[in-house]
Amino acid sequence: MKKILSIGVVAAIALYTVSASCTDEPKPDKGETTGSVAAPPAAIQFTVVNKFPFDTSYFTEGLEFYKGQLLASSGGNNESSPYPSEFGMVDRATGKVTPKAKLDKAKYFGEGITVFNDKIYMLTWTSGVGFVYDANTFKLIKEFKIPAPQGWGLTHDSASLIMSDGSSNLYFLDPETLQVKNTLTVTHNSSPLNNINELEYVNGVIYANRWMENVILKIDATTGNVLGQMDMDSLDQQAKATYPGALEMNGIAYDHATGKLFVTGKKWPTLFEIKLL
Repeated sequence: MKKILSIGVVAAIALYTVSASCTDEPKPDKGETTGSVAAPPAAIQFTVVNKFPFDTSYFTEGLEFYKGQLLASSGGNNESSPYPSEFGMVDRATGKVTPKAKLDKAKYFGEGITVFNDKIYMLTWTSGVGFVYDANTFKLIKEFKIPAPQGWGLTHDSASLIMSDGSSNLYFLDPETLQVKNTLTVTHNSSPLNNINELEYVNGVIYANRWMENVILKIDATTGNVLGQMDMDSLDQQAKATYPGALEMNGIAYDHATGKLFVTGKKWPTLFEIKLL
């Protein structure tokens, strides 16, 4: 999740060339409006309650708690990126990620992950496939076809996987068949908002990073309407002051045990624990 907006084929090629070295995965938009509206979504206040180290080698694409353990996924490819294409378990004391499943970087750019019914689901960016692993043994169970041109973010509610593809669409997938059950459009003031990226479902709402913006949107999981947004500029500034190589924010995880959200970014040195006010 991490893209370049295309304005015609020539412009897209030019932008891809210029930005590949810093974004690692330029992505075209799908033709929706940019979501530029007179009034932004209502501000959601939060406070940082804790900070933890995080692995700066990770081009973070997914972040999720499972049975008290934090999982993270990263994307990378041989052609342009030194970052791993994998998912693993995060050591909360050091921030280092122990890999549990590695993808072939020559074929697959790792994207979002989620855990549902003891299975880990992982997307890839443009390869058109996703993977399902046993959450206890980390053994591959099967591959599946991604029902969209690209795979970006992934989360789940009590009955469906929820996937983003960088557009304004959210796809609700059957966890067994991986087929689309329904599609939801993310809107604000009746205008679609594209570049929806990493996702986290919490009690009827979906929190979403928006690619290349330091905001987390709060989305009604039934209507798609944006209920508000968190301005994360201060966290982005802290991350980049600590580690100049830090890139855009991406990564949201909800700890059901504490009711806190955890957020980070690509190559960020810090995992922030936040409480909504």
